[in-house]
Amino acid sequence: MANDAIRTWLTERIACYLQLAATDIDPAVPLAEHGLDSVSALLLCGDIEDTWGVATEPTLAYEHPTIDDIARFVDAERGQRRAA
Repeated sequence: MANDAIRTWLTERIACYLQLAATDIDPAVPLAEHGLDSVSALLLCGDIEDTWGVATEPTLAYEHPTIDDIARFVDAERGQRRAA
């Protein structure tokens, strides 16, 4: 499922930003609780756009606070583009 690939990619990216092992990141826990700051949140937006072709707003990590939430958002946006 695409959502699983997106979730895995997000987990690895965020682990890299936070200098943690991917296994230390719980995709159901808000990113702020993992220590994601606003600079990393902006980097994540750019990486999502570059990798998945989905335009995001700088508020992405606040509107979709967990990896699971962001993965669903990205998957849905990609689905809308394919359907158009």
